[in-house]
Amino acid sequence: MEISEPTITPQIITRSFPGRYDSLAEIGEFIRAIAHKAGMGNFASYTVEMAVDEACSNIIEHAYGGEDRGEISFTCKVNSQGLTIILEDYGKPFKPETIEDPDLSGDLDERPSHGLGLFFIRQWMDEVDFEFKENNGNRLTLFKKRPDPKSRPNPD
Repeated sequence: MEISEPTITPQIITRSFPGRYDSLAEIGEFIRAIAHKAGMGNFASYTVEMAVDEACSNIIEHAYGGEDRGEISFTCKVNSQGLTIILEDYGKPFKPETIEDPDLSGDLDERPSHGLGLFFIRQWMDEVDFEFKENNGNRLTLFKKRPDPKSRPNPD
């Protein structure tokens, strides 16, 4: 049986959300819908949603220093290669090179309760790029390749 590849219509979708934790559920629904439009299965859509959720939580907590201090803007690009999500904020600059890789060798009860977010984002996405420009804020670009339907069983 030959698996046919679904047709993906290239599109660009933009939207902004308040920098609030109660926006995360709506952001998740937005991202999940776009991931499905990009041809992602349930598991790939979930990993994209989790990466974006972690990034938004970090923006609210670290860039803005709390809720209601700015918006998070999204530009999502769907094409036959996959899904690109660009998140922009105007909070404090983020410099990923200052974040050390987590030590995963210790016992779970001895590890810090925070500090794995960037690690997980990099695990879940195929490409992760950070930029900061004066007067233009922080820009996080995430890319997830569209799975090849011929190379994987469809578990979802």
